[in-house]
Amino acid sequence: MIVQIYTMQTPEEAVAVARLGVDHIGVSPAYRGLPGEVDYETARAIFQALPPGVTKVALTVEEDLAAIVEMVRATQPDIVHLCGLMGAVPPQAVRELRGMLPPHMRIMQAISVVGPQAVEDARSYQDVADMLILDTQAPDIPGVGASGKTHDWNVSRAIVQAVKIPVILAGGLSPENVAEAIRFVRPWGVDSLTHTNETLPDGRFRKDLERVRQFVQAVREAEREL
Repeated sequence: MIVQIYTMQTPEEAVAVARLGVDHIGVSPAYRGLPGEVDYETARAIFQALPPGVTKVALTVEEDLAAIVEMVRATQPDIVHLCGLMGAVPPQAVRELRGMLPPHMRIMQAISVVGPQAVEDARSYQDVADMLILDTQAPDIPGVGASGKTHDWNVSRAIVQAVKIPVILAGGLSPENVAEAIRFVRPWGVDSLTHTNETLPDGRFRKDLERVRQFVQAVREAEREL
């Protein structure tokens, strides 16, 4: 079971989270005011600081393919996480993007789980993406994710059963509910942002290392039951 944690804002934070057994370290390189975003130089420094074997994931809400490629070249992730609004980068554009990226680069496509239509959305991307991430859309964020809210896991389970590529479940997962989510949805991996954060007095956040530890522990315990 892959554990993916967003979003790192310093190299030190990323290394501390990786040491807790997290498989995928997520960063939000952007200039759009996204939650926890960092500039491209910082994102690359974060990735360079990670120990071998940890997968580096860079999120983007951009719709322009050239802008996505620019971010990838500047930050050097292993996976580019496409989480713009649904349909903003349609499957054919993702196919085109693949030809613009380095051969080793993997693409993770976000699917907004808002109802049964999400199953068809997921199917439409399974031939062009390497993996999917199922998330909950927030009304005030220009992309899919970072809402801190769960969605209908029945739909997520149907997607896992319907597609042929790995699926990461996101959306409101916490140390308290991730085991239940794993047992019900049976995803390839799970992701947490909001519920492994510590809110700072100025409204920003940093990763709560104890919450991350509890999240990883809950995942590993649930994994043993499968």
